[in-house]
Amino acid sequence: MPWDLIKLNDGTSIPSVAYGTWTLGNGDQTVNYVDEAISVGFAHIDTAQGYRNEEEAGKAIRESGLARKDIYITTKFSARDGLSIEESIQGSLKDLGVEYVDLYLIHNPRIAQPDIPTAWAAMEKLKAQGLAKSIGVSNFEIPHLEVLLNSAKVLPAANQIQIHAYNFHQQLPLIEFGNKHGIVAEGYSPLIPVTRMPGGPVDKPLNKISSRLNAKPEQVLLAWAKSKGIVVVTSSTKKERMEGYIAAGDLPLTDEDIAAIDAAGKQGARQQTARAFLRRAVLACAVASVALGLAGALGIDIL
Repeated sequence: MPWDLIKLNDGTSIPSVAYGTWTLGNGDQTVNYVDEAISVGFAHIDTAQGYRNEEEAGKAIRESGLARKDIYITTKFSARDGLSIEESIQGSLKDLGVEYVDLYLIHNPRIAQPDIPTAWAAMEKLKAQGLAKSIGVSNFEIPHLEVLLNSAKVLPAANQIQIHAYNFHQQLPLIEFGNKHGIVAEGYSPLIPVTRMPGGPVDKPLNKISSRLNAKPEQVLLAWAKSKGIVVVTSSTKKERMEGYIAAGDLPLTDEDIAAIDAAGKQGARQQTARAFLRRAVLACAVASVALGLAGALGIDIL
């Protein structure tokens, strides 16, 4: 496999690319998508209680014919239907049709109720019971991790967060904090620069590198994400794209390629910040104008 395994702090290893089911919905077509992903080489399936497609993912995994040890399953506690962490993993295991998951995550710090230390203690019990080989979190920021680490007996193995070229520098302190404490970063939505934000500064180095390597821009972005030492979570409903994503693990990006994408991403982030500031300024001026007009109509002198 072109994508390496990454060692976690509990001694287990995680495939460094995962097929994510977040946007797939549910039903038979989702079973087909996951089945195709497995058939092209994805050995890590990422789902969640909140995605409502664990049953479909489980069916595809069973129909693949792979031994349980040969497929890595990540799912997440999403606080769906008011279920506790203990209740939720039992439901997830039933829907997935397995006796354990490889990685179980708290989907968001907001759902760590009544507080992060209590929720994390429940996660530690699941690991001790063998229901999850590894435990971790998702969408946690540094303050959330600090609270967790202050009470944790078992360190989180991973923190799944959004990582792409335009937000990498913003996320870098969080990634480095995790690295310092042995928490691997998992990055979802790595293709945002081409799927949701085309036309930005990253396009130029991306197109240049793609042309030189005879690769697709999305493959270059995945190879760039891989270079950061993170677990990459990506998705597609098209088999040929899935095949390209697996092949991206072999793309020979140079240090110069990576630096060029980094620099373009940083430039794009600055432009986004400037545009956001301008939008807020325009909105503030509009509100002020309305206030002045209203005051004038009421005969109130506010100057």
